[in-house]
Amino acid sequence: LETKIDISNLASERKMDVISLRDSVTSRWDYLLAVSMLAGIIMCKIVYEVTGLVSLLLFKGYSGLSKAHKIEWKNRGFSTFHAFVVTIAAFYLVLFSDLFVDDSSDVSIVKRNSTLSNTILGISIGYFVTDLSMILWLFPALGGLEYVLHHGLSMFSILLSLISGEGQIYILMVLFSECTTPLVNLRWYLDLAGQKGSKLYMFNGIAMFLSWLVGRILLFIYLFVHMYLHFAEVKEIFPLGFYSLFAVPPVLSVMNAYWFWKILKGLIKTLSKARHSHSQ
Repeated sequence: LETKIDISNLASERKMDVISLRDSVTSRWDYLLAVSMLAGIIMCKIVYEVTGLVSLLLFKGYSGLSKAHKIEWKNRGFSTFHAFVVTIAAFYLVLFSDLFVDDSSDVSIVKRNSTLSNTILGISIGYFVTDLSMILWLFPALGGLEYVLHHGLSMFSILLSLISGEGQIYILMVLFSECTTPLVNLRWYLDLAGQKGSKLYMFNGIAMFLSWLVGRILLFIYLFVHMYLHFAEVKEIFPLGFYSLFAVPPVLSVMNAYWFWKILKGLIKTLSKARHSHSQ
């Protein structure tokens, strides 16, 4: 009887230890999510202010800009900074780390995540919350409904992936498409500075076209091929995440294709003007 009681007590203690460990892990995960999201918001605020100060010191024409242009100038400053951060992180996590290598773990590739990947996704949510808030507050000065849709879908997808810990490889692939953002912002800066006829503007247009082709067209094609090749694992994702994976990327792909067409037309127009002026 004493032996049975001891075994029962031991089993009860082990069960309590497991519950305590699970609660501890959940608590740490919630803390990491909250801190990383807050870090993303603070990052945007700091870069927003620093962009204004640096621009005031280094660019003579900045002080003469309208209030609306100054706000967008600084807004594009933190969007550029976020793009550099997530592009580098996504590139490392998907291609250079062992996290998503096929044979590196017994865990399904769609269920793998790490402290770094969770942190980066949390920071991105902080960025999208900040940027979307500014877009809605100043609507439509910083972007129309297409930007609201893009940011809304991005936040929804990232949050689902963070909460579930699933599908992060595809979220990181999509975040890598932010590599086009610095070039898009540079084009806006050059346009505002009256440099549309400069060689830098032309070279930036070519670079933007190529980066968009790689980062938002070919990369999405690769994403869909990867999903097809790993469909047995993709089916393991929880239902809402599974259906979202087959709904959100196609919508973003259509938007990317539409913007790519506009970039292509703009590039052709710029090159035609450059060729025309050169022939004269």
